[in-house]
Amino acid sequence: MINLYEVTETNKMIEESNLDVRTITLGISLLDCADGDLNKTCEKIYNKITTVAEDLVETGREIELKYGIPIVNKRISITPAAIVGSACCKTPADYVAIGKTLDRAAKTVGVNFLGGFSALVSKNMTKSDRMLIEAIPRTLAETERVCSSVNVGSTKTGLNMDAVKLMGEKIVETALLTSDKDSLGCAKLVVFCNAPDDNPFMAGAFHGVTEGDAVINVGVSGPGVVKRAIEQVRGEDFGTLCSTIKKTAFKVTRVGQLVAQEASKRLGIPFGIIDLSLAPTPAVGDSVAEILEEIGLERVGAPGTTAALALLNDQVKKGGVMASSYVGGLSGAFIPVSEDQGMIDSVNAGALTMEKLEAMTCVCSVGLDMIAIPGDTKATTISGMIADEMAIGMINQKTTAVRLIPVIGKKVGEVAQFGGLLGYAPIMPVNQFDCSAFIERGGRIPAPIHSFKN
Repeated sequence: MINLYEVTETNKMIEESNLDVRTITLGISLLDCADGDLNKTCEKIYNKITTVAEDLVETGREIELKYGIPIVNKRISITPAAIVGSACCKTPADYVAIGKTLDRAAKTVGVNFLGGFSALVSKNMTKSDRMLIEAIPRTLAETERVCSSVNVGSTKTGLNMDAVKLMGEKIVETALLTSDKDSLGCAKLVVFCNAPDDNPFMAGAFHGVTEGDAVINVGVSGPGVVKRAIEQVRGEDFGTLCSTIKKTAFKVTRVGQLVAQEASKRLGIPFGIIDLSLAPTPAVGDSVAEILEEIGLERVGAPGTTAALALLNDQVKKGGVMASSYVGGLSGAFIPVSEDQGMIDSVNAGALTMEKLEAMTCVCSVGLDMIAIPGDTKATTISGMIADEMAIGMINQKTTAVRLIPVIGKKVGEVAQFGGLLGYAPIMPVNQFDCSAFIERGGRIPAPIHSFKN
């Protein structure tokens, strides 16, 4: 049980260090909504989401009031739409209709994002998968709250390079269709390798097919809390530093456990996992970059950055698993550029480059996240960047992801404005040498030798 002392300590972390519960995400299975008729499928989807999630937002508010813990977002994840719509969708336009239904349902229940306009194509694509991917640009341009993800690889299957190529094209198309908003649609689109079934964070959340009818997953974030804690051990050795991060991560995870248990009880929906991810925001004092700099770096990107991030990520996970029996999702440290003022400052100072970010993704929780690039970047170049990141995930048996935003009409040195939690980002340079012949080969990169475990 969580005691009164922990609640009091939590309130102190909230007041002084920007601690919050980043999201309560309600996962909903839509497998029973599949129908051969598109209109009936859409009707079933809308009715199920608005029924199961009817009390989600209000429950979140009640928990905030009871414990004084800010719950920033209330969200929904659904069964990958390519599976749900496979029986009724005959064209990409049919999937756009499903996307608009999801958006309407999200607005009705009051959540800020709904994830799961997704396809799982790590080995190959069905016709339904391809149609959903073709529908992504229009769907993200014509909806407000729908998020999309595509899993194009895994350690067990290798990399589906046909899907990698297609996703580069769809990212460019999404950017063009949302060019009036600094290509904002791309901020709601993630390409994965080894995507988890229980991730509560957007834009990559979906309700995996291994999940039950409904589940409560909670994402907790506390970069400010961790930074404040390690300020108290400035100059101490690595053993002391690691112990401090671990203890702090334990406390933060307990906050998530408290909220998850309460939400599960009130909604009558099983608790799934706690995702302890140090997910930054543009707010001052809520930065992963500042944690790394407190560890001893002049700027993120300096020599030692990857080692510092590896240390942070590992200690966060170790502290989290001691606090809850069900830690899952991504859990670790996110390094999005646009959502972290410290990252933005490092890019502007010339300390942080695309190549260093890629190196950092070998040890962080996700990958190349919320990075704005020139709007004239070729689709094959974007596909090459996706392939590099997916290969890191495949070989290292970890989740990696890409959320690149080619901002139409803007060049290196200019700034893209996304607003809210998404923040703003400087346009970063991209390697201009061509990889088209590599991407055009098509087919599948085989799974690595160490995937053959039985």
